Amino acid sequence: MSKIINDAETVVIESLRGLQHAHASILQVNESPLFVRTAGKRPGGHVGVISGGGSGHEPLHAGFVGLGMLAAAVPGPVFTSPGPNQITAAARSVDSGAGVLFLVKNYTGDIMNFEAAAEDLAAEGIRSATVVIRDDVAIADTEATAGRRGVAGVVFVEKMAGAAAARGNSLDLVAAVAQAAADRVRTIGVALAAGSLFHSPEPTFDLTEGELEVGIGIHGEPGRWRGPLVPSRELVETMLDAVLAEIDDNKQVLVLVNGMGSTSLAELHIVFNDAYEILEHRGFEVRDALVGDFVTSVDMAGFSISILGVTPELEDFWRDPVDTPALSRHRR
Repeated sequence: MSKIINDAETVVIESLRGLQHAHASILQVNESPLFVRTAGKRPGGHVGVISGGGSGHEPLHAGFVGLGMLAAAVPGPVFTSPGPNQITAAARSVDSGAGVLFLVKNYTGDIMNFEAAAEDLAAEGIRSATVVIRDDVAIADTEATAGRRGVAGVVFVEKMAGAAAARGNSLDLVAAVAQAAADRVRTIGVALAAGSLFHSPEPTFDLTEGELEVGIGIHGEPGRWRGPLVPSRELVETMLDAVLAEIDDNKQVLVLVNGMGSTSLAELHIVFNDAYEILEHRGFEVRDALVGDFVTSVDMAGFSISILGVTPELEDFWRDPVDTPALSRHRR
């Protein structure tokens, strides 16, 4: 697929420069080493919530830097983990004496590099904690695999942890809020067409016209099964069966219908309407929802559904105000 770029080698930095110019009052980009942080001086005694990972999933993670969410984001090359030196520099930049919390999606490179950064920070006397997000129900969480992938559910975790930090809570409490959200969110995704990377027009995997793959990852990893395209209601019901099987008995939920990069907003709202009606029929109460592109796979056609069984405490953090390029809401 054609891309509107200048050079495949400069996609990440040019995109981040554009993000900074468009949202200069919210965030700033540090180019060497590369990370994104909130603009201006951070308040003393507030935990710095930091996340990161490979680029190509925009607006994740840099688009969620700002008031009430991330203090910093660390982007790697497309689909490639950021280096420990980037992570360490970002943490130094936003530490205001209360320590930093790393929110890490469960991919081997991300885990390894954030762990290395945590060791470096400890040697400097900067306290850190880490919460790993493993929300993808398409992958069995067993010792035989690297475990479940971190996918779109990370948006809920980043929002709630950011709200807890913005209230001035301790590192231990902010980490506990993030862990509670991570433990309660589950996601499954579907692809109708593969995306392509910036340096190559070739699709990242093969999927023929009229087929879909259920359970794909955000890098185009294979899913649970492949079959013919079916109507939205039937597809959503199948996906919800997989997700709800792993949600506890809590009937109050938050829902995220997330586009993978090239699925229209009209289609995403059809999906959400189906999900809302199915959930309501099964006795669930949708307390709040997000619909749109939040965790993409460049230009993949498809979507994911995330469900979080919400407690009153988590919902309170969810409803706190947030002001970032990709998510901005007053308390409601």
